[in-house]
Parts: sequence; C-alpha cells; structure tokens
Amino acid sequence: MIVPAPATVRQAGVVVALEGAALVVVAVVLVVRAIGGAHEKAISGYGTAAWYSVMGAGVIAAGWALWTGRRWGRGVAVFAQLLLLPVAWYIAVGSQRWAYGVPLALVAVGALVLLFSPSALQWASATAQDPASADNSGPDTR
Repeated sequence: MIVPAPATVRQAGVVVALEGAALVVVAVVLVVRAIGGAHEKAISGYGTAAWYSVMGAGVIAAGWALWTGRRWGRGVAVFAQLLLLPVAWYIAVGSQRWAYGVPLALVAVGALVLLFSPSALQWASATAQDPASADNSGPDTR
C-alpha cells in the first residue's frame, strides 16, 4: 500500500534526485575528459564515471521513490546524505574549498531535516504499520 507522501518527503525527493543527477553529470564530464585525452595515473576516468553513473542512478531512484510515496527511498536518501557530510567536511576543511564544502553540507543537512521532519516520520511510521508489510510475521490476511 502506497500512502501519499507529505510535502516534506516530496521536497526531499527533489533534492535527492538532483543530487543523483549531479553525479550523472560528473560521470559525463569524466567520460568527456577521458575521451579528450586527460589521463591520470591513480584513477581511470571511465571506471570512475561508471561508478558515479551507478551511484547517481540509485540516488535518482531514491528521489523518485520519495516523490511517489515509496518508503524504501527514505533509507537510501538518508544513507546518501550521511555519506555526503564527511565528503563536505573533506572538501571544506581538508581541501580548504569552503565555497564548495559548506553549501554541500547545507544541502545534505537540509535534506536530512526534511526526511526527519514530524510529517515525514509520521508518514514513515504509518506505512510501517501496513498489515501486509514484511514486518508482519503472521500470514497474509488480505
């Protein structure tokens, strides 16, 4: 049963989908650079692009799931935001690129605030109480 997602969950879905789209754009840039002859000793532009494409597709799927009211997208979205926070820290503090790291951290924290808002938690707990959910160990009585 799909319970309509509240506005906060749908907004988080948009943010998460845009993050996934950014990963796909980075993958395209890496492929274009590799085709243009930019080669690095430590990494493969094509391999990194493939990795970013797969991760971007997964994050886009999570954003779509949130937009359409599917609860599984919330876990993927929260995980992605929690992974972005140390990346933002490294960019801001480790690389001294505050202009990139701080906005990235703000986006990740903003998405987490949306995903843990009272309406989002109520939505997540309401769908978890579906009698036909996997959490129910009894027989299906539909």
